Amino acid sequence: EKNINVLDISQTILRGMFTMMMLVDLEQSTEPFDRIEGSLLSEGERLGVSIRIQREDMFDAMHRI
Repeated sequence: EKNINVLDISQTILRGMFTMMMLVDLEQSTEPFDRIEGSLLSEGERLGVSIRIQREDMFDAMHRI
């Protein structure tokens, strides 16, 4: 619907909680990043789960040693 391509998915149990990380490509998306983020936050609230989205450059910077 929003032309977001899922490139990879990783799932694990972390401290007893199910955790899923997805690498997605937003290049062809019909929505700006802020709107996608807002939609995901709203959907997470509706489902009772935590959904976070982060730009790749920020993710890379946080995980660089």
